[in-house]
Parts: sequence; C-alpha cells; structure tokens
Amino acid sequence: MKSFTITKNDAGQRLDKFITKAVPMLPKSLLYKYIRLKRIKLNGKRSEISAVLQVGDVLDCYVNDEFFVKPGPKHSFLSASTQLDIVYEDENILLADKKQGLLSHPDKDEYSDTLITRIQRYLYEKGEWNPNGENSFAPALANRIDRNTGGIVIAAKNAEALRILNEKIKTRELDKFYLCLVHGTLTKKEAVLTGFLEKNEDKNKVYIFNKPGISTKEIRTKYKVLKENGQYSLLEIELLTGRTHQIRAHLAFVGHPLLGDGKYGKLKADKQRGFYHQALYSYKLRFQFVTDSGSLSYLNNKEFTVKNVWFESEL
Repeated sequence: MKSFTITKNDAGQRLDKFITKAVPMLPKSLLYKYIRLKRIKLNGKRSEISAVLQVGDVLDCYVNDEFFVKPGPKHSFLSASTQLDIVYEDENILLADKKQGLLSHPDKDEYSDTLITRIQRYLYEKGEWNPNGENSFAPALANRIDRNTGGIVIAAKNAEALRILNEKIKTRELDKFYLCLVHGTLTKKEAVLTGFLEKNEDKNKVYIFNKPGISTKEIRTKYKVLKENGQYSLLEIELLTGRTHQIRAHLAFVGHPLLGDGKYGKLKADKQRGFYHQALYSYKLRFQFVTDSGSLSYLNNKEFTVKNVWFESEL
C-alpha cells in the first residue's frame, strides 16, 4: 500500500491519468479494476475514474509493491549532455536554443541525450527540480521542433506553466518567426502565400496544391525578404497556420526550396556549397496573450530572439 498527497504540480489531473504516471508499472486493466473494487481510494472513499484531483487530496493505493518499481535506470537524464543554450529563463519557464541534429524528445534510437533530458539534468543539478519529491510531474516541453530544424523551444518548470503554455499554443497566442535561406529571388519582397497541404503518412512527406481536395488543409505562410544576392534570398517567415513541413514544402512549391533540404530541395547541389542541413531556424518568439494567462501574465508582449543563426552570414 502506498499513499500519495496531491501537490500543486499534480492538481487538475484526472485520477486515472495521475495513477498512470505515478504507478507506471500498473496495467490499465488492473487500474480500472482496482478503482472499481476500492483498492484505490480518494480521501478514503471510492472515486470515479474521471475525478479531478485537488491540492491536498490523499490517494491511497492498495496495490502490490512490485507495481511501484519504476522501469529503467534511476535518473537516466543524468547521462544527457550538459550542453544547453539558454535564451531566457525564470522560475516558470526556460527557452532553449535547440541546435540542428538534436532530438526534442527521446525516441526508439536515442533515449538519454535529447533536449528535454538536457533540460531535466540542468534543473536537477541546479536544485530546481527533484524527481524524488514529485508524484507525477517532470519538466516538459510545450512545443517541439524537428530534429533537422533549430530554434527556440519552450520548457515548463511546473505543471501550471505547462497547462497555460499548452492552451496559449492551442489558441495561437504565441507568434513564432523563422529564418530560412532559399534558392532564387522572389518577385514580391513581402507577401502571404496560400495553398492546400496534403500529408502522406507512409512517405512522411506533404504535397501542396492550389485548390482544396478531400484530405487537404489550408495553409498560409507569410514571408519577408531580408537580404538577397541574385542567387539566394534570406527570408523571415511567420506561420499563420502550423502544418507539417509547411515552410519547406510551401516554398519549394512556389519555386524557392530551402538550401540543404533533402526532402523538398536540391540537396546534392547544396552539399557542394557546404549545406548539409536545411537552412531553417525558429529564431524569434513573441508572447501575444489576448486571454487570461494567469501566472505567466508577465510574459505578455515580450519577445525573445536567438542571437546567432548559422546561415545568416551567407548573404
């Protein structure tokens, strides 16, 4: 038997979601059975699976001891690299400059050294996060960037910040700007490109069309030319919609693929110029809250920028 006292970082979760995180070895079939049989009680009473936990609640779990043993090595994040480029940090959030080639989250091929494990190691060694003192929360990323794209990623240090950030991203109250280097010269120096995107899951590739189709989604990509030399152009991009590979595919569709893009561009020729990675970087983030932002209200209208983007100096 083990008891959990619900903390601020645990509150607001459904009972079953909390148990899944706090007792990860417990099969879901047993989880629901134990709730039904009152072997899992909330404040000494039988509870519904969907009950929302509050600060100070006590959850008693009459579960065999072996289910409380967490899988994997203890504090596996400590094997992550200590290399971390911080753009901004306060008591609630951390903005990291993720370099190209680094995964945001672990996958089947790379478990220990990712952006989130580096952040967790940093906060642990700094004394801001103690996993042994938490029931279910760990610092988490509110957004992610593909492995081959670099730029600003937002990490939440507590559950309240994560909840607010997730909501603000969902309601598009954060403005993200990208830099990219493309082939050619654009006729209009500033415009909004429109189109319709279709995703092919099997090929992990998207296709752009001028007209809507059965499985397409509308896309809008705003760009501004910052520099050009007749052969290449440096653009600032603002995503007015956020679709898979939108920037890369949309610019290639209008005849201006990114340098170093192996999926939608001219990688063989670009490699001869030294571009082995796509020239795309999420370099600027602006908080533009229009609804209540709670404990993160101090971030409203603040803007953060990566100082050095590796391909800026190419023009």
